[in-house]
Amino acid sequence: PRVIHCAGGWKRPPHSLNSMASFVMSTVATAQGICPARKVRGGRSKVGNTLRVANVGKARQASRVTPFASLDGSAHFDSSNRSNQIGITAASKTKSKFPLRGLVLGVGGAVGAFVSQPMHLLQMAFGGNGGGGAGDGSGGGGGGTGGFGVPPAYADEDDDDDDDDDDDDDDEDDEDDDEDDNEDDDEDESPRRKLKEGNFIVESVLATNLPTGPGIPTKAELFGGLNARRGNEVSRDDLSQDLEALLNTGLFANVDANVTPKGKDGYAVEFVFREKIWPSVQSFKVKGATALPVEIEREVLATVRRQSSCTVRVLATMKNIIEGYYTSKGLTFGTISHFDGMETGDVIAHVIEGEITRVKAVFLDDQMQPVNRGRTHPRVIQREHNFKVGSLYNVEDAKTALRDIFLLQLFDNVQVVPRPDDRDQSKVQVDIMLRERPVKTAESELEWSIAPGEGGKPDLVSIKPGGSVFFEHRNLDGWGRQLYGSVSTANFLQPQDDLGFKLEYHHPYCLGDGDADKTNFKTSVFNSRKLSPVFTGGPGMEEVPSIWVDRAGAKATITQNFTRQSKATASLVVEEITARDESGAVVPCGAKQGPGGQLTADGPPTTHSGTGTDRLMFAQGGIIRDTTKFVNGVSVGARDIFNLDQSLGLGSAFPVYNRFAVESTRFIQLKKESQKTNRPPPVAVVHVKGGHILGNCAAYDAFVLGGPHSCRGYTVGELGASRSFLEYALELRVPVPYLNTHAFAFYERCTDLGSSSSVKGNPTEFFRRAGSGTSKGFGLKLGPVRAEYATDGNQANGTTFVRFGERF
Repeated sequence: PRVIHCAGGWKRPPHSLNSMASFVMSTVATAQGICPARKVRGGRSKVGNTLRVANVGKARQASRVTPFASLDGSAHFDSSNRSNQIGITAASKTKSKFPLRGLVLGVGGAVGAFVSQPMHLLQMAFGGNGGGGAGDGSGGGGGGTGGFGVPPAYADEDDDDDDDDDDDDDDEDDEDDDEDDNEDDDEDESPRRKLKEGNFIVESVLATNLPTGPGIPTKAELFGGLNARRGNEVSRDDLSQDLEALLNTGLFANVDANVTPKGKDGYAVEFVFREKIWPSVQSFKVKGATALPVEIEREVLATVRRQSSCTVRVLATMKNIIEGYYTSKGLTFGTISHFDGMETGDVIAHVIEGEITRVKAVFLDDQMQPVNRGRTHPRVIQREHNFKVGSLYNVEDAKTALRDIFLLQLFDNVQVVPRPDDRDQSKVQVDIMLRERPVKTAESELEWSIAPGEGGKPDLVSIKPGGSVFFEHRNLDGWGRQLYGSVSTANFLQPQDDLGFKLEYHHPYCLGDGDADKTNFKTSVFNSRKLSPVFTGGPGMEEVPSIWVDRAGAKATITQNFTRQSKATASLVVEEITARDESGAVVPCGAKQGPGGQLTADGPPTTHSGTGTDRLMFAQGGIIRDTTKFVNGVSVGARDIFNLDQSLGLGSAFPVYNRFAVESTRFIQLKKESQKTNRPPPVAVVHVKGGHILGNCAAYDAFVLGGPHSCRGYTVGELGASRSFLEYALELRVPVPYLNTHAFAFYERCTDLGSSSSVKGNPTEFFRRAGSGTSKGFGLKLGPVRAEYATDGNQANGTTFVRFGERF
């Protein structure tokens, strides 16, 4: 069955109730039930009736009460200690042509009923198939076909009220005349569906004196599984079952039902409730709880002891406190199944907590239908969730499972579906529904660069195509191990000129499935080229020849994941670093234009060795502590990062150095977020970052100052390259009405702490850069885009930037 989450646990689709009411008929009830009514409307006589279904017997106190279960199939009714006696009477007002005759026939019918077999009593009370008892009623004396002492109902699409019902006479000739008249009157009407004998259509369902309040079943919950629902065709047995079901909830001392005509062919059913009252609560205990502290029991008792009696509202208070605790802890299946002991004042609440009895991975095909097995080993899914047999189902575990399983990148659809155990409805089975992605992917791109040509018209830079090829295998051997590869070049005809490639293998849980830190191993072989920001001219300086830094090598990394965002890494790197100019030639040092326009080749050296090429082996380490979270689209929390590079003394010129950087950022929420809108709260951001290099310092390892992730308002490297640095920033983020985003203002400063001169060749001074700077500005966040206006404190120039991603 389909599982539906609700505040009180799970519900099942409605099913028929098995309870049957027993009937005890009295002479008075029988006499009342055979008095039909006739009223005049529109110049024609019409039968109008009122049916009353009452609980005329007194129910004994229930030893087990399920006060908060709805009647839509999730409730279980216990009537083992109840002996409800329900009588059904039909009362009506009469405007008959023959009142005396009707009275005589009514009395005669009552006397005849006691002579006949007992089943006739029930038939006479409903006015149908009675035979000689009901006078003018449809049924009764003429062997009529009516039920409840009312004429048969029809479904009619015509809105004319003049031809609703036929006139009824006890004389067969009168009945025949009436039928002939109706046939003449209804010649042009569409045929109407005839209801079963004794049935009627429910037009509306009302509730009178029904207790209301937090935790008390609503009208919709109580009436959801009843037979008497709007538009339903209802019989006397259906209505009796509804009364029995409502009484068996244990909430009410008495339930009556009144049935009155409404509309053309419908009837209104009104349930009248009388609340049950027990003695005041003297003690309170909870049974079946393993995760509920004793303090909650004491809180419940202290709250309800002040009441002079125990009612539905008092039980609802108990329910709200206990289930509120379970909900606050994410135990959504923690609910009260029933109460005991109200008669003595020693109340016992029986709870179910949703113990897990089975966890199963269910693989789906493209049509979302289950299949026997998938490509992924079940243990790959098992190690990504916290569900365990015998533990309690927690909604936070479900959220974590959804996130972590989806991050495997093996599935494009993940669902966690809890449902009641078929063998024990108080326990839970968890199905994890998975639809797998294709495990193999390959992509290729071709591109031609276009630039303005003669006359400003666009022209191809080169007819030689560039592009990239990418491939991946996400699930090697079904264990979630992944292989990625990419190749890129600006000239596919001669790729050796600037070929870039990367091949990466990822092995999760390299220390075993039981590793709590989810340690994974990653190794890669790479070749990359980037423009060096160290060899960049300062403001007002002539264009400086660009230097590209090629890195080719291999890297092996082990990562431990403490939380989803906090982790530690350790790597070993072997690489060759080469400095090249635009033509691809190796460049041992930087250059700039002299006073006469000629290039001077006496700039800072590009490598440790001074030849333009270094071969190194070094170790890397890093720790990230990240507790940030998103609150309506803005980060709140703290983030601390520490990175370290340590040379091993192996490589060109045998360099020995230690390079480290540390940063700390705080996202401080200034005001609580709104619960009514998605508007982000105001946030203040405080950021500090610093670093230093001990030992040998090559130009490609120097700290670069300036840029979108250093000091906004400057280009990357515009402020200098240094051995040490310090930067700090303040940013205030405020919500923008109607846009559900935020605007921000910032101030930043970055300085080399006077360490630029200790970098070999002093590239900061050689390229006439300031070594420090400040900036301030403002901006607007639009989705992933930041639109900013920043002014630099060195030259007071204002610049507008459009960037992707976050600054911090």
